[in-house]
Amino acid sequence: MRHHSRPDPFHALQTPLPLSGVRIVDFTWVAAGPATTRYFADFGATVLRIETSVYPDPWRNSAPFASNIPGPNRSGAFALVNAGKRSITLNMRTPEGVGLARRLILEWADAVVDSFTAGVMERWGLGYDALSRERPDLIMLSMSTFGRGNPLESLPGFGPLITALVGITNLAGWPDRTPVPPGPSATYTDFIVPRQAAMALVSALDYRERTGRGVYIPFSQFLASLHLLAPLLLDALENGREAQRQGNRDTVCVPHGCFPCADGEWLAIAVESDAQWQALRRVLGCPDWASDPSLDTILGRKAQEEALESRLAEWTRQYPSEALMERLQQVGVPAGVCRSAKGLLHDPQLVH
Repeated sequence: MRHHSRPDPFHALQTPLPLSGVRIVDFTWVAAGPATTRYFADFGATVLRIETSVYPDPWRNSAPFASNIPGPNRSGAFALVNAGKRSITLNMRTPEGVGLARRLILEWADAVVDSFTAGVMERWGLGYDALSRERPDLIMLSMSTFGRGNPLESLPGFGPLITALVGITNLAGWPDRTPVPPGPSATYTDFIVPRQAAMALVSALDYRERTGRGVYIPFSQFLASLHLLAPLLLDALENGREAQRQGNRDTVCVPHGCFPCADGEWLAIAVESDAQWQALRRVLGCPDWASDPSLDTILGRKAQEEALESRLAEWTRQYPSEALMERLQQVGVPAGVCRSAKGLLHDPQLVH
């Protein structure tokens, strides 16, 4: 009898990940830097976090905590950006600590990532110029707030500061109210920066693969975040039009917002085209107010946006959120219940 081997269900897990063999010494902390290096851990690199018990990473003491018990090894926020890494503590105020860090870099690492202000690594003798003399193939990514070579290079900063300076905070909120700064767990720049920083580091690894030479990347979190607003900056430059706070509204989707439902929940609806508006009209039952021909175009709906949203809110209040979401999705209108964390946990379709 011929033997047929059964497929190995763990074959995919045994396949080397694309960054297997890459070794990174990680001097970053809090969110943007650790999120950058976590990408590398996820794809097979060995990432070694350098920490100190004198100044623990603030996110080690940030909620939520496992079993609601605070502790430096129980933080969900810290785990989110550090999963898959290894960690050691070094006292960088001592020659021994600096010496061990230097040995790790020169004898073990492919790349070093830090998120300090300009001059910190240099004061330890771990600046790129000093290290690259002994390791010309070394890669170093320094992702400080403002990068290098400018008057602000030594100014420390966190996500809320960068978000404000870039101009994102000024766009958040309602037109007739003050800007709304994001909370520490929702700082936009902490989600923008890691994607660009990770691509810069991947590019450096590719460059070394082709040339055998290392590279220094003086990365600016400010400039990386500014890139997000490029269309608005161009609009201001070319057309003299400055973007304004507009709450839940959108420049091209009308209606676009969150609407109250009969069960006390809210339903997000975004009509992206005239065809979707016609589909929404049919679900509404084609009432007289929705049959106005001027509403058939985006410009027409935009001109009557406030009245349109008020009418739509009166209609959504008559129906439970889940049922209404399904009705709209069935006809191609983007809609989604604004779920809470508890709501997500109890949704049998999303959590098994």
